[in-house]
Amino acid sequence: MPPPPPRLGVAAIATWLLLAALCLPPRAHAVNEQGEALLRWKRSLTNGTGGAALATWRESDANPCRWTGVACDARGSVVSLLIKSVDLGGPVPARVLRPLAPSLETLVLSGANLTGEIPGELGQFAALTTVDLSGNGLSGAVPAELCRLGKLRSLELHTNSLQGAIPDDIGNLTALTSLTLYDNDFSGVIPPSIGSLKKLQVLRAGGNPALKGPLPAEIGGCTDLTMLGLAETGMSGNLPDTIGQLKKLQTLAIYTAMLTGVIPPELSNCTSLTDVEVDNNELSGEIDIDFPRLRNLTLFYAWQNRLTGGVPASLAQCEGLQSLDLSYNNLTGPVPRELFALQNLTKLLLLSNELSGFIPPEIGNCTNLYRLRLNGNRLSGAIPAEIGNLNNLNFLDLGSNRLVGPLPAAMSGCDNLEFIDLHSNSLSGALPDELPRSLQFVDISENRLTGLLGPGIGRLPELTKLNLGKNRISGGIPPELGSCEKLQLLDLGDNALSGGIPPELSMLPFLEISLNLSCNRLSGEIPSQFGTLDKLGCLDLSYNQLSGSLAPLARLENLVTLNISYNSFSGELPDTPFFQKIPLSNIAGNHLLVVGAGADETSRRAAISALKLAMTILVAVSAFLLVTATYVLARSRRRNGGAMHGNAAEAWEVTLYQKLEFSVDDVVRGLTSANVIGTGSSGVVYRVDLPNGEPLAVKKMWSSDEAGAFRNEISALGSIRHRNIVRLLGWGANRSTKLLFYAYLPNGSLSGFLHHGSVKGAADWGARYEVALGVAHAVAYLHHDCLPAILHGDIKAMNVLLGPGNEPYLADFGLARVLSGVVEPGGSAKLDTSRPRIAGSYGYIAPEYASMQRITEKSDVYSFGVVVLEILTGRHPLDPTLPGGMHLVQWVREHMQAKRGVAELLDPRLRGKQEAQVQEMLQVFAVAMLCISHRADDRPAMKDVVALLKEVRRPPENAVDEGKEQARCATAPCSAGQQRSPARSALPMGGSSNCSFAMSDYSS
Repeated sequence: MPPPPPRLGVAAIATWLLLAALCLPPRAHAVNEQGEALLRWKRSLTNGTGGAALATWRESDANPCRWTGVACDARGSVVSLLIKSVDLGGPVPARVLRPLAPSLETLVLSGANLTGEIPGELGQFAALTTVDLSGNGLSGAVPAELCRLGKLRSLELHTNSLQGAIPDDIGNLTALTSLTLYDNDFSGVIPPSIGSLKKLQVLRAGGNPALKGPLPAEIGGCTDLTMLGLAETGMSGNLPDTIGQLKKLQTLAIYTAMLTGVIPPELSNCTSLTDVEVDNNELSGEIDIDFPRLRNLTLFYAWQNRLTGGVPASLAQCEGLQSLDLSYNNLTGPVPRELFALQNLTKLLLLSNELSGFIPPEIGNCTNLYRLRLNGNRLSGAIPAEIGNLNNLNFLDLGSNRLVGPLPAAMSGCDNLEFIDLHSNSLSGALPDELPRSLQFVDISENRLTGLLGPGIGRLPELTKLNLGKNRISGGIPPELGSCEKLQLLDLGDNALSGGIPPELSMLPFLEISLNLSCNRLSGEIPSQFGTLDKLGCLDLSYNQLSGSLAPLARLENLVTLNISYNSFSGELPDTPFFQKIPLSNIAGNHLLVVGAGADETSRRAAISALKLAMTILVAVSAFLLVTATYVLARSRRRNGGAMHGNAAEAWEVTLYQKLEFSVDDVVRGLTSANVIGTGSSGVVYRVDLPNGEPLAVKKMWSSDEAGAFRNEISALGSIRHRNIVRLLGWGANRSTKLLFYAYLPNGSLSGFLHHGSVKGAADWGARYEVALGVAHAVAYLHHDCLPAILHGDIKAMNVLLGPGNEPYLADFGLARVLSGVVEPGGSAKLDTSRPRIAGSYGYIAPEYASMQRITEKSDVYSFGVVVLEILTGRHPLDPTLPGGMHLVQWVREHMQAKRGVAELLDPRLRGKQEAQVQEMLQVFAVAMLCISHRADDRPAMKDVVALLKEVRRPPENAVDEGKEQARCATAPCSAGQQRSPARSALPMGGSSNCSFAMSDYSS
């Protein structure tokens, strides 16, 4: 028998197993359960561009503690998820992150482009102390489940589209220290349970216009509150007395609401207050606050209310006070001299009250004063010489009072003074020889100034507007005025000036608003050099002793109004359309002037024949274009028909900026030729009816860019909100199709409004003006209020949609390019030249497109100008009836160069209107001509365009009194601005001339 095999000992077996284990390849580490949950969320992020920001999130890590935005405790449990300003997209990931619920204390997903509703599951994350979902596109109501988070200290939900009421159970969050709900769409009232939040320090719910009702008395229970912000809401009723229990309150901001009653005296108990803003309400009664107790107060705004009584002298006890605005109330009594002991006071605004007494000489002690506005009161006495001590004073407004005496020569010591308005007083004496060289705006009209205008008036290199009208100034017009090269408006009307018009006035290259020399004793001829003032819009030489020919005026191509009545001019009127249309009242009283007979019947018949021929050509061309478009569309459908339906099977990226109930398939099925409502340079627009019956406007882009590039272009635009901009509701993209989702507006476009004769309201000038102004506001918002600025790139009448009441909505901004944010010396932001150029639409594009120059926001200004010309003329920019196939801009320019009347250019449906409306049209036309300047640098910024358009319809001050002057001295009918006071924003300031545009953009 063979011997039995040897037995392996236990030790040998163990050794063998150990060696085998060592030879095996190492097992890969697997991320823990919380890490896997985070990875599942990352994999679900198909809509946003934030994947690169989460590149450190790897499956090979044992735990997520070193991942971007993730923090863990000592045991390795995730306690914080903090991701800001990354385009994640998708909903709030409460369900997928359920494994984090036991440990997660901080959840910050702000500015992440999240959409949908806040999930109720978030209420199961019991460890949460901080929730920040601000700056997203969240909608729906705040779930009541959130009010179960007993440890929550900070809840930040501002800047979304949240709706519904603030939950009644909010009072259960007894650990809460900060609650921000501002800039949403909340409605209802502030729940009384808010008073249970004893630890609450910050409550901000402003910017919710539908949030109504009174502030509950229970607010007094929030004794730790430092910030209470409910501005721009519908809050009404009295401020509760219990507000005095908030002794730690530092900021009270409930402006632009509907508060009534008195400012509660109990506010005196809030001894920590620094800022009080209760302006733009309906508060009444006296200001009965014990200001000496408010030692920390720096800002007190209560303007635009119905307050009575005096300005509290006890404000002087608030030694840190910097800004005080009590304008637009019914305050009486003197300006307390004690106020001027406040060394930190920079802004004092008390305009449009019923204050009386003198301006105290103690004003000279307030050396940090920057803005002083006492306009529209009953102040009397002289302007104190001590005002010259205010070296920091920039803005001085004492107009519409009862001030007397001379202007103090010491005023030349105000080295930084830019704006001075003293109109409508009883000031006397001569204008000081020296004025601050920094002055830009001077209005001392409607006073009793006498003496001569000295040469010192020409030593103001920054001066843009000078109004000395309606005084008693004598002597000659100083030729030194020609040195004020930035002057845009000059009003010396209704004085006792004599001598000739100095030719040096023709050296003012920017004199484009108004020149008023009426109602004087000027003699001699109009200087031959006057023809160089080719930008001038308003000229009044009436009621003088001028003589000679009017030939120098023939070259003033941009004149809107001209009054030369009651002089001694002779000869024939210049043979230009402007003079052929001039009202006889504006040339009356010139007995030696020969007035022509006008156009003859032959010319009229020739014009009718030309129009008939043009209409025939228009019909033929339109038919040809229709056939061509049908052929191209048919070929496109044959080429892409299969692909269109095949797209449904491709992977779609979809981002929605508000809750919409539809699927991509619902949209794709609606993209048929029968649903086409518009075609442009960037794509085709369809009306798609969703399953719930709601219509949706869908733009299918021509672009073949990759989805990522498309996403990058569109991602910044979902947060754009403006009353005159069609809101982008979302977008969808796959490999071959790019879609934009917009709100559908059933009233069509501005193009249809203007060019379809049956459209109701097309003959209404008021409607057209409001459309132009609304579009200007929209473009100004894109250029000046968005950071970085946004260039629209395709402004045209087809992209201006009309809502109820013909309210305009600018569309197609989804094609806009975001400007790089680099600001050039001229103040315009540069376009990111690494991106493709914007196509625009032929007929509206600026000249720089053709010359391959840099595209800036001034290119949008040009396109806007073309739209305004279209509004005024009723003609499409490529109207085939224009002679010689000219473009609208070319036609208008040649018309003006031929010195023909502007009124001939107007849409026939706008003719025959009242003279006031015609003047408005002419002024809007002048704005359009500025916008279509060939050089981009010569075009105004859109914020300035808005200011100019607003001035067209601003009613003149003292309109009743102006009629008395016209019996003696008829001035040209340009409207002056009406004074308005603001404490926070830049608002236009008005002049007092009847022939001037108001000042613009002087913030208080």
